[in-house]
Amino acid sequence: MSRIPQHPAAKGSQKWIQKLVTEEPQLLNSPIRTQLDLPDTEKITWLSPIADDEYAEYQDQAFLELLGIRLPKVSLSDFWPSRGPVWDGLGKAHSGNVFLVEAKSHISEVLSPKTGAGEKSLRKIKKSLNETKTFLHSKSEHDWTTTFYQYTNRLAHLYLLRALNEVPAYLVFLYFVNDKDMNGPKSVDEWIGAISLLKSYLGVGRHRLDKYVAETFIDVKALQA
Repeated sequence: MSRIPQHPAAKGSQKWIQKLVTEEPQLLNSPIRTQLDLPDTEKITWLSPIADDEYAEYQDQAFLELLGIRLPKVSLSDFWPSRGPVWDGLGKAHSGNVFLVEAKSHISEVLSPKTGAGEKSLRKIKKSLNETKTFLHSKSEHDWTTTFYQYTNRLAHLYLLRALNEVPAYLVFLYFVNDKDMNGPKSVDEWIGAISLLKSYLGVGRHRLDKYVAETFIDVKALQA
């Protein structure tokens, strides 16, 4: 279990996703539906981070419980050690679909460092990442526990939910444009260039879970009006 209360953020992706899901969720829901080819009737309710829940972020078993997810075939604890990904956003639709969000507001955030896990946890992480990598038919020789680790561990959790447990889960990579406080990208094209490099390095340009992954771009100017 891990529920992590937060203060209202002053800057960066944490600030913007708090504002987005609390005040303007339609700005997020509409492009998600479009990219994932979901019907207009797909109403997503955001459960985190919201003001009524202390803008709490969730990880480990707590994120599954918040979304009402059960893993009947492969448990989270068998797949991943404790202190796993902390999700920037979590949402659920009436259809039962669930949405896991990772948000960024500047390119250096994409260059996440390698895992700091200890030896025992690292063995489990490597096993699950290699299994994910094989499932996605990645030909990259890159060690997925090092550079871009934050991206690879999110893909691994989608694999756990979708491929191993048949949970109707979607992974949303949310990229903010024009975050001047963080000197973030001023255009979608800047983000696309960085993302293309990441995907090429990891060998995941197109993969078996691609249709369950959205890349959504939100201009913070729309949240400043």
